[in-house]
Amino acid sequence: MITVIVSNEIERVCPGFVGAAVEAWVRNTPYSEELWQEIRTVGEEYKATLTTESLKLMPGIAATRRVYKACGKDPSRYRPAAEALIRRMLQGKELYQIDTLVDLINLASIRFGYSIGGFDADKFHGETLTLGVGRAGEPYEGIGRGMINIEGLPVYRDDDGGVGTPTSDHERTKIDLNTTHLLVLINGYDGDETRVRQNAEYILRLVREYCDGHDAGYQLYR
Repeated sequence: MITVIVSNEIERVCPGFVGAAVEAWVRNTPYSEELWQEIRTVGEEYKATLTTESLKLMPGIAATRRVYKACGKDPSRYRPAAEALIRRMLQGKELYQIDTLVDLINLASIRFGYSIGGFDADKFHGETLTLGVGRAGEPYEGIGRGMINIEGLPVYRDDDGGVGTPTSDHERTKIDLNTTHLLVLINGYDGDETRVRQNAEYILRLVREYCDGHDAGYQLYR
């Protein structure tokens, strides 16, 4: 599996951080109706139990917002992805339908409240990813967002630079219909190892059920 290193920058602002790297070989498809039935079910559950304010109290979201603030980023301007997805559901808007792999990663993020990065592992440069903090002027092209300012955002970097933040992953390593080697990174800024493991197992279930996932597993990193 790809090695993930947590830098001292992150340890200082979140000493209890625990992440999980889920890796699998998969077959992507344009759409899965069964998966979207699961997504809609979660959406209806949240509409009955959450508001756009109370969702910020979900442990994974609240912890990610705290880390943003500690790193100098406004979490209301650069929303963590889990918060943005659930917020969209609560506003009665449809989630963007991309492809089965991306859609199931979004479901896993919504279900557990963690901002999750999903990547085509064959597009990484090098064999190590390091989780640090974005620097002033650091170039970063978010998926579908163009160039974004990642100064003060937690960021995973490979040998060529940033590939993922809790707000947006990078165009360079994004999943597409040709993706066969999947890497998913779960960001447990709340330090809840049990819940991070549950999220990883949930992703493994989804990729096996909807994307013919095989040779799949996960490892924790701190």
